[in-house]
Amino acid sequence: MKRYLTTAEVAERYRTSPATVRYWRYAGTGPHCFIRRGRHVLYDAEALDKYDAEEIGGRCAA
Repeated sequence: MKRYLTTAEVAERYRTSPATVRYWRYAGTGPHCFIRRGRHVLYDAEALDKYDAEEIGGRCAA
């Protein structure tokens, strides 16, 4: 079963504020692996891991 994180949990993971995570979503930057369930926004934890790996790989290669 997939594991989903709330906006607050994603903010904690990236050591930023929930407002910053909401801004990333609004601006179309940051991880694009979220779904909406009514008023709730949830992030796929596995997709976040892949996003992290791509970001780290891209920075290390440059």
